[in-house]
Amino acid sequence: MEYKVKIIGEAGVNHNGDESVAMELIDTAKQCDVDVIKFQLFSSTKLVTYSAPKARYQNSLGSEEPSQYEMLKKLELSSASHSRLRTYCDEVGIDYLSTAFDEDNLMFLVKELGVRFLKIPSGDLTNAPLLLQHALLCEEYSIEKMYVSTGMATLADVERALGVIAFGFVAGKNTVPSQSAFYEAYWSDEGQAYLRDKVCLLHCTTEYPSPINEVNLRAMNTMQDAFDLQVGFSDHTEDDIASIGAIARGAKVIEKHFTLDRNMEGPDHAASLDAIQLKQFVKSLRMIELALGNSIKGPTKSEIGNITAARRSIVANGIIQLGEKYSRGNIALKRPGNGISPFEYWNVVGKNSNKEYTDGDLILPSD
Repeated sequence: MEYKVKIIGEAGVNHNGDESVAMELIDTAKQCDVDVIKFQLFSSTKLVTYSAPKARYQNSLGSEEPSQYEMLKKLELSSASHSRLRTYCDEVGIDYLSTAFDEDNLMFLVKELGVRFLKIPSGDLTNAPLLLQHALLCEEYSIEKMYVSTGMATLADVERALGVIAFGFVAGKNTVPSQSAFYEAYWSDEGQAYLRDKVCLLHCTTEYPSPINEVNLRAMNTMQDAFDLQVGFSDHTEDDIASIGAIARGAKVIEKHFTLDRNMEGPDHAASLDAIQLKQFVKSLRMIELALGNSIKGPTKSEIGNITAARRSIVANGIIQLGEKYSRGNIALKRPGNGISPFEYWNVVGKNSNKEYTDGDLILPSD
């Protein structure tokens, strides 16, 4: 069958700056039946200051460098490496996706690599210039979908970001960006139509791993109701429970970090799935997707064969003589269910039998 939920395997920086490891991650993602593999394309000097501190989880999950800059510098892959990764993804048959953390790398992904999807990370939800550049390129290069992560955000944060994105979709390149212009674009019919067509909001909790009691899946539906957009879930928890719940609540995209070895040095490995776990993760998600069905309430193909054995019919409760009146005492409701339905019970009581029955005989419709 054609599955409707897109599963993104977040390789991120779990290649540790080694292109050969990144290639192995592509193989793993393909072998685990992931739809899309996602990397991160960044230049450390454009992303952080030299003294920017690391996040708390980065200090606790095996990253020994004293600053973000030193940590990230070791995790960079060149644009040439990403070009080869994209080519290899095409060869093995898996979609390539990468988060771009600056405009130059974004332009490279779109113009040089011809990516089909774009991804806004939670940390850049408030980076209005970068949001605008994503939206402008999305429209100019017919990008299929823009995934927008919303970790650490309020509804107001998300709406402001969507205003910038809508402006990029509908305004000309010569239109001057402003808060009023964003507001107008967001509330325009054209802006709303573009957002519904192009944007998927990903609910997530920006902590690695995320405590299960902070996942708050209901917030995903709050965004869906508030913005009338497709929603998904970027899962930073340690297992598959939250993602299964997200699909049950309507998520159309699931993103999950994975690695070759959870014991490798680096900031994200310990909070990622290994290959065996990723394989089971995908299997579990596909099973819940199958279990959701089509929303039509009716007997399934397998149930139809059980109707006769499980349902009841009107039967003789002892010997019934010819011409005897049916009563609550001489008829009963018992299996099998291939006779007169119990719904007709009150229509049968009080009528006269035109044949003799022994105990357990099905009462015939002709009577």
